[in-house]
Amino acid sequence: MELIIGPRAYSTWSLRGWLVMKATGADFAVIDARYDTPQAKAALTALSPSGFVPALRVDGEAIWDTLAIAEWAAEHYPEAGLWPADPTARALARSVTAEMHSGFQALRTFCGTGPDHPMVGDARAETPSDPALDRDLARIVGLFRQMRGRFGAAGPWLFGARSIADIFYTPVAARIRHFQIDLAAHGDDGTARTYVEALLAHPHFREWETEALA
Repeated sequence: MELIIGPRAYSTWSLRGWLVMKATGADFAVIDARYDTPQAKAALTALSPSGFVPALRVDGEAIWDTLAIAEWAAEHYPEAGLWPADPTARALARSVTAEMHSGFQALRTFCGTGPDHPMVGDARAETPSDPALDRDLARIVGLFRQMRGRFGAAGPWLFGARSIADIFYTPVAARIRHFQIDLAAHGDDGTARTYVEALLAHPHFREWETEALA
C-alpha cells in the first residue's frame, strides 16, 4: 500500500490523506511526488489518475481525492473509528468535512500555502484582510464553537473521539497559525483557538511537521 503525496511543507491535501492513513494504524509506504514542472507532472500522472495528490495505491488500484481516500479508510479500518459512532454526530461530521472539501474559497485564496507560505515551521506571514475571508473565518469559528459545544465535552475534538472531520481541519489550523489570524476578531470566545492548538499539537501532525522540516 502506497500513498503518493506532494511537498510536505505546503501540500494541504497530502497532509489530510497522510493523517487519515496514520489514523488507521495501517502500514503504508509514502511516495514523495512533485508537480511544479511538466516532467514532474507527467510522472505524477503516471501514478495518480487525476494528476493530483494524494493518491492511494492498493492491490493494483489507485484511489484518488482525499475524501475518497478517507471514506475508503473508514470502510476498511472500522476499528479506527474515523467517523463518529452516533448517527447524528456522524452526519454532521460528514457535513463539516464536505464543507471543508468544497468550500472556504476565500481562505484558500488569501491564506494559500506554497513555497513562500509553508504550513510547517516558525515562518509567519502578514495577516490578510478581505470581507470574503472574514466571512469564511466567521463561519469556521462558528462551526468549531457549535460542534465543540454539542459533542466535544469528552475531549478536545469536534465530535468526541478524533475523526476525519478533525483531520480535514488540521491544515486550516496551520493556515491560521501561519497567517497569525486573531480568531477572537471573528467571534471566537476561546473555543476555536483551543481547538486549533489541539490540532497542531497532535503527535501525527507534529511527526509530519518534523519530517517536512528535515
